Amino acid sequence: MRARGGTTAWTWRRAGAARRALVLLLGAALVLLPGTALALPAGAPAAAAPAAPAPYSFVPGARTVAGAQRPTADAALLDPGRAYRSSLPRDGRLFYRLRLTAAATAYVPVTAVPPADTTVSATDGIRVSLQDAKGTPCSYASARFGAGLSPRPVTALAQRDTGKALCQGPGTYYVLVERLDAEGSGAAARTGRWDLEITPATEPGLAQAGPSTAPQTWDSATPAPLTGTARDRPGGTGFSTARPLGQGVWRTALAPGETRFYKVPLDWGRQLHASAELGGAAGHGYVGGALDLSLHNPVRGYVDDAALGYTGAPKTATLAPLPPVEYANRHAVPAAVTSVRFAGDYYLVVHLSTRLAGTFGRGPFEVTLRLRVGGRAHAGPAYAGRPVPADVFTLTEQDREAVPAAAAGDGTGHRAMRLLAAGGIGTGTALLLLLGGWTLAARRAHARASAQKPIA
Repeated sequence: MRARGGTTAWTWRRAGAARRALVLLLGAALVLLPGTALALPAGAPAAAAPAAPAPYSFVPGARTVAGAQRPTADAALLDPGRAYRSSLPRDGRLFYRLRLTAAATAYVPVTAVPPADTTVSATDGIRVSLQDAKGTPCSYASARFGAGLSPRPVTALAQRDTGKALCQGPGTYYVLVERLDAEGSGAAARTGRWDLEITPATEPGLAQAGPSTAPQTWDSATPAPLTGTARDRPGGTGFSTARPLGQGVWRTALAPGETRFYKVPLDWGRQLHASAELGGAAGHGYVGGALDLSLHNPVRGYVDDAALGYTGAPKTATLAPLPPVEYANRHAVPAAVTSVRFAGDYYLVVHLSTRLAGTFGRGPFEVTLRLRVGGRAHAGPAYAGRPVPADVFTLTEQDREAVPAAAAGDGTGHRAMRLLAAGGIGTGTALLLLLGGWTLAARRAHARASAQKPIA
């Protein structure tokens, strides 16, 4: 029996060593899994808090200008094709000046960037309008922070459209930028200045008259979400640093308060479907507007947005179906249709509310973007001149080559690990199950060895 007893001791010593090694490996792996929290022993130092969100990236070389209190010749002149920086006080109404020809449609997007520690309400934001020298309004638009109650870059677009009845003819026009603030938004909101980025552009008329009505039919069905292995793709921190994306499944990690920018090149005739999924996290509670996904056209005009409330379970925000990019869309009434009026880079902006940190921790949180690009590309209309900037409505081969390729595979392994990390199986339970399986396998191996080895 000694020989059999020696075999038993040797077998279990080997199994015990292997089990101990497995425990160490599993412990290290679980620490690295997203969404898994392990308690620190008493007296152990806490991990350092995540760094503050990266600041907004303004256009390099942007010229700094001061807005005027009234629409006069003293207002700073904005040239299409150039970028400008300014700042807007709490009670400010600032004017800037443009010189426009009779034939050009003008676009003046204004991005407001409040300080990261600003307290805001859902209705706080900015309003931008354009008017002629007589004070006749051409258009106005507003952008608000929404249910997330989280300070972030917001963009509104004013425009002078040559196809409309108002504001025709060459001459001087004025851009008015105003703060929209709700009472009780906090001292920081009432007194702090918000930085501005202004990037005017112009679009010439057509060489030949085109359709005067919007397309009557287009495929408005929502396609099935793309599946596949998500590829890591961190975003930029401003429109000028937006990172290219194409069709595929893309993944990034964001901390509460962070905003990331992507650009999707769309030719004439192409159609974009986009969604953003916020991964699971430990914790209990509800955060309204936890994630905001917005889409802007090549001149930063608002197209559509989607926000989601969050309880800690994975959830997806999906943009409404959009029509293919066509010049004639400008004749439509819905903003989501009329804004998809030219080819170029369309911008996806993703923001996580600062309020997530109070309920679900500081993160980072996994965000998965799913993009589908449909439709059939075709040549665009012939312009009677050049847009300013010249490449704003044009895609080059370099633009297309800059789009990364999506990863292959069905993503099953990644989804399984994500479910484990999100709490579908508790950390301790998973460890016990794995150890139990290892022990059972060791016992079976020992039994087979014992049955084959003669007893001394």
